[in-house]
Amino acid sequence: MSADPTEAKDDTRDGVIAALICYLIWGLLPIYFVVVSAVAPLEVLLHRIVWAVPFGAIIIFSRRQWPEVRRALTHRAMLSWLAVAAMFIAINWYVYIYAIENKQIFQGSLGYYINPLVYVLIGVVFLGERLRTLQTAAVIIATIGVLVLTFSGGQFPTIALTLAFSFSVYGVIRKRIVIGAMPGLFVETILLLPIAAAWLGWMIYSGQAAFASKGVGIATLLVFAGPITVVPLLFFSIAARRLPLSTIGFMQFLAPTLQFCVGLYYGEHLSTAHIICFACIWAAVVLFSTDALRVGKKKLRPA
Repeated sequence: MSADPTEAKDDTRDGVIAALICYLIWGLLPIYFVVVSAVAPLEVLLHRIVWAVPFGAIIIFSRRQWPEVRRALTHRAMLSWLAVAAMFIAINWYVYIYAIENKQIFQGSLGYYINPLVYVLIGVVFLGERLRTLQTAAVIIATIGVLVLTFSGGQFPTIALTLAFSFSVYGVIRKRIVIGAMPGLFVETILLLPIAAAWLGWMIYSGQAAFASKGVGIATLLVFAGPITVVPLLFFSIAARRLPLSTIGFMQFLAPTLQFCVGLYYGEHLSTAHIICFACIWAAVVLFSTDALRVGKKKLRPA
């Protein structure tokens, strides 16, 4: 029996809506970190980990994913890989928070633009994959942009490259593990929770935590670090089940584009080197997306 066209159309529509919500939240996330910039990046990171656990538990419970979580916690190899993944995602979160609070939103945006290209490079270097023509062109153009920013702008994009590589390594590790997006993140935050809770407790006890000293407003905002971490991932997991990977791959560039716009809104300095660099990155994104769409269409053709 063939699939119901109406049902397939509804699935696609719901997937697009879920993806848009996900990438809108991720794209506008710098606004949150600007609002809480009076709080040190480390404390924001600790709150993000601590409060992601209860909010994540609510989602896991509502989606009946506890068996998947239990399987991960009792599977030694899977738990080991998730522990390594947790370390890389914690590094990624901290660097991103640091970037936004130190008015480096453009670098944060740049990091997530070049992230798919870093995936390609990891595949070539470590997995023996071969670059297709458009992928090669995209990597070369993106490299030129980074070099222009480094030598002409006098700013080595340390933050952008750290974000791109840490998230790419995280993604490669997660691809090795058979576990859903939400259960995987929940287990990762559980693994990070003892360190984060102990560290945050010590900061509160010693009077260094903004959570206890800067009023109810800041404390409430810090609690919201939990839902802004897990909610977009929930929508991403919904989109991933309803949309082709090529569609999700194209839509993922919405988030860094919005981050770039947020940087403009907050008046971050956009130098000539920045303009050339982003122009190269956008050209690389077009080539990368075109290549992905071509490959996706070839796979859909009947034999």
